[in-house]
Amino acid sequence: MAKKIIITGATGFIGKKLCKALAERGDEVTIFTRSVESAKKDFPFIKNFVKWNYKNPDEWKFHIENKHAVVHLAGVNLFAKRWNEDFKKQIIESREHSTKNLVLSIKDCKNKPEVFVSASGVGYYGDSGDTFVAEESTKGNDFLSGVCEVWERESQKAGEYGIRSVQVRTGLVLSPEDGALKQMLPTFKFFVGGPLGNGKQWVSWLHIDDIVGSYIHAIDNQNLSGTVNAASPNPVKMKEFAKTLGRLLRRPSYFSVPEFVIRFSIGEAADVVLSGQRVDVTKILNSGYKFKFENLGEALNDLLK
Repeated sequence: MAKKIIITGATGFIGKKLCKALAERGDEVTIFTRSVESAKKDFPFIKNFVKWNYKNPDEWKFHIENKHAVVHLAGVNLFAKRWNEDFKKQIIESREHSTKNLVLSIKDCKNKPEVFVSASGVGYYGDSGDTFVAEESTKGNDFLSGVCEVWERESQKAGEYGIRSVQVRTGLVLSPEDGALKQMLPTFKFFVGGPLGNGKQWVSWLHIDDIVGSYIHAIDNQNLSGTVNAASPNPVKMKEFAKTLGRLLRRPSYFSVPEFVIRFSIGEAADVVLSGQRVDVTKILNSGYKFKFENLGEALNDLLK
C-alpha cells in the first residue's frame, strides 16, 4: 500500500535519490523546501511541494496531518564555508531548531505520522581509533559529536508522543555525483591521488543505494527504533580506500594529502576528514536490512562504471 511521506532536505544528494526511490515504488511524496519553484524543476515526478521555513511552523505544520512518515534530512552543509563560531552556530541551529519544530508539529497532529526518521552521522563517536563502535558506545568530544548529540536528542522526543523515531547515523556515502568521492576523483584522474592524512583512519563507507535503502528500511520496519548505524559491514582504512579507488581507476594512489595541507585548506572542518570511525552495524543487520554492496571494490566499481 502506498505511503504518504514528507521529506525535508530533498535537494541534497541523498534526498534526491530517496525521493526518486520512494516515488518509483508508488509512495506519495511531499517535499518541504525553501524554494518550491526550484524543487519542481529538480523533481518533475513529484506532485506535492510545501514552502518550508523551519523557523515558522505555522506555515507548514498542518501538512503533516495524515502522513505515514516524516523523513528529516535538512541541515546546513558542513562544508558550505570555513568554520568559524558564527557558522558553527548555524550548523547546530539548523539541525536543532528544525528538528524541534517538526517534532512539536507532529505532537499537535490529530492523526500523527507513524514514524519520524531523522539524519545523524557516525561523527557522533568522534575519532574512535581501531575500536568498533556500536549505537550504545559513548559520544566523542569534538564539535561534530556535539552536533549529532543535539540533533538526535530533539529527534528522540518524538517518542514522547507515541511516534516511532529513528536516528540514522550515516557513514561516508559514496556517489560520483557529490560528497567525498566526487572530490577525490579529479586527483586520481590527474595521477596525484592518494589517502587523506596519514591514511590510518577508519572509513565507514556505504554506497548511495544502501543509504537510500537504509532510510526506506527505517520507514517500513516497525521493529526498528532509536539510533542505528548505517554503513557497510566492512569498513576499511583510508589507505586501503585510496588503494582500491586507484586500482579501479588504473591510477597510482600514493600521493597522500598531508594533514597540515587539509587543515590549511578547510580549517577545523578537517576533523571530519581526518578522524575515523570503525562502525559496528549489527543492529541494522539484525533488523533485516541486506546491503546491496558490502565490499568496497564492488561498490566503487558500480559507481564508476
